[in-house]
Amino acid sequence: MAKIKSYLIASHFGPTLLVTVVTFLLATKLWWEGPAFVIAFGIFLGQLIVGWTNDLYDFRDDLKHNRVNKPLVIGALKPAELKRVIFIVLPIAIILNILGPLGLKAGAISILGIGLGVSYNFYLKPTAFSPIPYALAFALLPTALVISTDRTPPLWLFWAGGLLGMSAHFANVLKDFKEDKASGINSLPISLGRIPSRLITSVFLIAATIILHSAKPNTTILVIGIITATLSIFAPRFILFKLLMLVALLDVTLLVSAAGELIGSRTV
Repeated sequence: MAKIKSYLIASHFGPTLLVTVVTFLLATKLWWEGPAFVIAFGIFLGQLIVGWTNDLYDFRDDLKHNRVNKPLVIGALKPAELKRVIFIVLPIAIILNILGPLGLKAGAISILGIGLGVSYNFYLKPTAFSPIPYALAFALLPTALVISTDRTPPLWLFWAGGLLGMSAHFANVLKDFKEDKASGINSLPISLGRIPSRLITSVFLIAATIILHSAKPNTTILVIGIITATLSIFAPRFILFKLLMLVALLDVTLLVSAAGELIGSRTV
């Protein structure tokens, strides 16, 4: 049981679970509960791989900063064990995405999302192109779900997903800004600086909120989202990430609701 817990922690279980739950909720709006469980499990496996490869790549840096919340750092897992489980789970994830309810086309897009996450971990994280995998992966996930129902994804869904993805990247870097900068991980937010990155994150979140509001008007979420995102520019570091996540969760709620109402469930 302790080993399973270590594998889950190494997968960045919080974000992994969040993406899985959002996928399930969105899939229930576009499909129904049965296929939604299968689709969400396929996405869950993909997120496990992204999280595990991230911990593998960051192992030396995590040791440097003594991040004792990492299973590899405290010895609860060995790199060889993490590599082994990646090679076991990867083919299962590919098969489930392609042969499951998503189908070949949408399944391939989902697998591309896994590839984007891995490419970020191993290649793009310390470069000026660091937001691109986040933007594309977040935009492609809801797009794939709509495509799996043989319908054309609306542009607002793609743009809102992309903006939320870039917001997530900037917010994540801001959380570990000092440590990443000390390690020479020159992602775009690090290169731009802390204050500009705060401003950009806020602008991306406000833009996503406005786009989603234009698709499905919700004045309450619009007002709270804009005010909270604006406050995040000046907020102390200890509540910054919480404010950004609040806006992101409001936007995701609106996205799922809008998709269900404006796109609707697939008919049998």
